[in-house]
Amino acid sequence: MFRLFCILLILSFSSAATAQNQDPLESARKKMTSKDFAGAKTELTKIIETSPRNKTALSLRGQCRLSLGDLYGAITDFTQVLEIDSMYAEAYNFRGDAKIKLGDDESALDDLNRAIRHNPKYTDAYTNRGFAKYNLEDLQGAYFDFSKALELGPVDADKYFNRGVVKAELGEFVSAIDDYSKAIELDKTDANLYNYRGVANYQTTNFDKAIADYDQAIKLDDKDPLKFENRALARSAKEDFKGALADYDKAIELNSEDPETLNLRGVLKNTLQDYDGAIADYTKAIALDDTNPAYYDNRALSKTEKEDFSGAVADYTSSIELFPSDPETYFQRGLVKLKMNNNYDACLDLRKADELGLPEAKATIKKVCK
Repeated sequence: MFRLFCILLILSFSSAATAQNQDPLESARKKMTSKDFAGAKTELTKIIETSPRNKTALSLRGQCRLSLGDLYGAITDFTQVLEIDSMYAEAYNFRGDAKIKLGDDESALDDLNRAIRHNPKYTDAYTNRGFAKYNLEDLQGAYFDFSKALELGPVDADKYFNRGVVKAELGEFVSAIDDYSKAIELDKTDANLYNYRGVANYQTTNFDKAIADYDQAIKLDDKDPLKFENRALARSAKEDFKGALADYDKAIELNSEDPETLNLRGVLKNTLQDYDGAIADYTKAIALDDTNPAYYDNRALSKTEKEDFSGAVADYTSSIELFPSDPETYFQRGLVKLKMNNNYDACLDLRKADELGLPEAKATIKKVCK
């Protein structure tokens, strides 16, 4: 009995010693791994209360706050870390990430440059700097950083996707398709990858491949109106107007508050000579956004087809009030006024279109304006 008691006592002391020697940050790290950021933050705060200059605890708490959306709190923690250790690349990277999320890309860029200066092989810092440069419209710089992130690895779908987006914005659609395809090889469950590749295929006029990509994107996510709108555009390009109309109808069913989708459906209805339907869509689009001159121009065209010339002139006038430097609108209003036998005002519009540089205006003036 005495021997057994001693063994149990030794085991008890051994367990207590192990618990005392255990890294106090380990439990917080485990919670972070399991996405329990609030629980991890609570544990890290306790550590910081007893050890306020523990830069690892401060950095981890900053990461928790970043994940919880407490961006200013995260920046405060990372700033404290950098006051303790001004060469802590991780803190610069995460503080830069928080600043990007706050829209402060210029300041984020400074932090991310420092992170890379202190750790030239820091993949995440290149990715974040790429985002900051992208937001600042430095597409070539973003291209370099996303390429560097891929070079350093590990390779994943997101890294190819990021570079693909930049390539597409630079007009390098074929190369963008290559990156999107590599991303899809690594992740075949992301609907957005197929959607973006579909857009790039559409831009290269490969409409069949674009439609195939949109089909797969919709199969994976049939709640996104943009995917239906994109497929409608590709179907329209192939003159599958019935299919395109069905896609616009579905897009609007999913989101009836997007004026551009209503406008695009209106354009299609006008093509199909459903002028009343087109006018109804343009009117809804204008009700949602009365600052876009194209919606007035388009409605004016449909009204002209219905010989509602006064209504067309009113719409062109609204368009000109919003965008007075578009020669095409003056030209079209002039043509409608000619149909109304209002040659004097028509010629004023045609001359204005000519002044603004529209070539066909000059020829029309010679014919009708004596």
